Amino acid sequence: MTAAPGEPAKSRYLTPLLIALLAACIVRFWIVPLPSSFWVDEMVTSFVIHYGPKHASLTVAPQVTETIYYSIPKAAEALFGFSEVVYRVPSVLLMAAALFFIAQLAARLIHPQAVWFAVFACLSLKGFNYQAADARPYAMGTAVASAALWFEIRWLDRGRWSDGLIFTALAAVLWRVHLIYWPFYAIFAGYAIWRIFERKTPVTWLRAASIFVLLALALVPVALRALALARAAGAHVIVPQPTFRELRSSYHFLLAFICCGVPWFLAWFFQWPRQAYARLLSAGGVLLAWWLWFPLALFLYSRVTGNSVFVPRYLSLVLPGTGLAATLLVACFIPEKTWRPMAAALGIGVLLFMGQWSVAFPRHDNSNWREAAQTIKALNLTPATPVIYPSPFIEAKSPVWRPDYPLPGFLYCHLLIYPVGGTPFLFPFERSSEAERYAADLSEQTLSSADRFLIYGGDRNVLGWQKWFRQRPEFHDWHSRRLGPFGDVEVALFESPRRPINSLLAFAPCDRSPAPARSACASPASARVVSPQLQ
Repeated sequence: MTAAPGEPAKSRYLTPLLIALLAACIVRFWIVPLPSSFWVDEMVTSFVIHYGPKHASLTVAPQVTETIYYSIPKAAEALFGFSEVVYRVPSVLLMAAALFFIAQLAARLIHPQAVWFAVFACLSLKGFNYQAADARPYAMGTAVASAALWFEIRWLDRGRWSDGLIFTALAAVLWRVHLIYWPFYAIFAGYAIWRIFERKTPVTWLRAASIFVLLALALVPVALRALALARAAGAHVIVPQPTFRELRSSYHFLLAFICCGVPWFLAWFFQWPRQAYARLLSAGGVLLAWWLWFPLALFLYSRVTGNSVFVPRYLSLVLPGTGLAATLLVACFIPEKTWRPMAAALGIGVLLFMGQWSVAFPRHDNSNWREAAQTIKALNLTPATPVIYPSPFIEAKSPVWRPDYPLPGFLYCHLLIYPVGGTPFLFPFERSSEAERYAADLSEQTLSSADRFLIYGGDRNVLGWQKWFRQRPEFHDWHSRRLGPFGDVEVALFESPRRPINSLLAFAPCDRSPAPARSACASPASARVVSPQLQ
């Protein structure tokens, strides 16, 4: 992303500013959140790495292990040890590679001077930045998809078999990164068909057929596995059927509106010459397909099959296409000499409005399991103190879930990453008559004779069970309070009136403070908690 040979001299002076803005965005959006708490799926990554994809507890969620991604954080831990930062740094590097290929796509499909604007347009999307600090497969998927499309374009431009084979290898890897990426293959095929049909490539129909047959053969094992897993997909649905409003939101029309409206106004105000709108239907057509097709495909699949996969993180692959499509819209209005000034203005805006400057260290995710665990450990629980764990996974239901569910296990993998002590009592993801009978027996036989007990898990589950236990006659005179919030994680503490009054008031000043002050007061200053099993 250096100055092009024919670039106006004045624009070249903006290069240091653009580099500084890019570095600041990467540090603020990608690097600063690295040490923050894992969210629940990142703890699954650690569980799979330490206990293997064939662990008996993972049979309830076989889709979790269907990715080649785990080899990357496993190698990172082998080299540098276990920590949140070590697990996430590979995603930072993968997203850096993705930015490189996104810049190359912008230069090839839109304009040689459009690379900086395309990069900042992608960085303006919160979900795009989220992938960089996430120990999950999505950064790898974004990098592989961007690289595969770039090599497909090189192959169609130059007709070299080497480019075609690299494209085939990358495209074969994409579905192995995540099974939800299947709609992207329509973009690969559609773009090749269009280029050959328009005779804008030296690649013939026969040579293209050879490459795509080779790709299809490479994908057969993945397709068979995906079809087998699809039969039980309903058991893993975590979101309701998507609405048309959610489909509309997935397109990030606000970015498109800004990237269309502002350049149009500037072009009208400064009387810039009209640009070639034909870009929208020529080389940029693949970018519009990338932007529009992927969310629509997942939306239609969800509505037709009844198994909703319209989850924001599953839509992460569309975000580079969104940024590139926004850049394509800008290209319809601005002259060549304004690309870098426009990119600098966008970069400044992104850094100012997306930087979360109200906090010194933004978290990667809203789930702060580590601080919750630290707060519990500050209570100095005895080994006999009951701790109730509602599972954060929808698969935790009968008959898979049972009170004597064997540990370590997938359904309670967070116990291994941020342990808190005490005696664990395992609850399902959702309340049920069976779970309530178990809770009633537990109240009568164990909890009522304890001095205190805790409920620790997702906020909705904890608050629901806290209300349920408050209504039990065994606890009508007990003190109950929450120690959070810790994002969407919560801890509820029940204490018996038999406990000394000083113990009951130990956290009272924190409970009367706003949430940030309470969190700071309740949490020890020690480092994060990591299970010895994972060190």
